[in-house]
Amino acid sequence: MMRYEQRKHDGSLPIIGVNTFRNSHDEPHRELELARGTEAEKQSQLRRVREFQQRNRDAAHAALARLEAVARTDENIFEVLMEAARVCTLQQITDTFFTVGGQYRRNV
Repeated sequence: MMRYEQRKHDGSLPIIGVNTFRNSHDEPHRELELARGTEAEKQSQLRRVREFQQRNRDAAHAALARLEAVARTDENIFEVLMEAARVCTLQQITDTFFTVGGQYRRNV
C-alpha cells in the first residue's frame, strides 16, 4: 500500500471528512437553504451543453484521443488537459480518465 494511503487509513494523516470529523458539540447544526434552478434553467443548460458538444465534435474527438494517449504515459498531462478543456465537457474528460485508470470506488 502506498504511504499516503497507509497514513490516511491509520489516521496519521488527518483529512477532514474522510478520516477526521468535526466534533458535533462544537457548534449547533444550521439548516441551509439550497438554491435550485428552475426546470427552464436546467433545460437551457442541457441544450447549451449539447450545442457545445455538437459544435466541437471533431476537435473534441482528437483532443480526447490525445488526452488518453498522454495519460497512458509519464508525460506531463497538464497542457493536453487544458487543450481538451477548450473543446470538451467535464464529463467527456472524466470518462477518458476512467477509461485509462478505472473508476475510484471508496472503501467504506
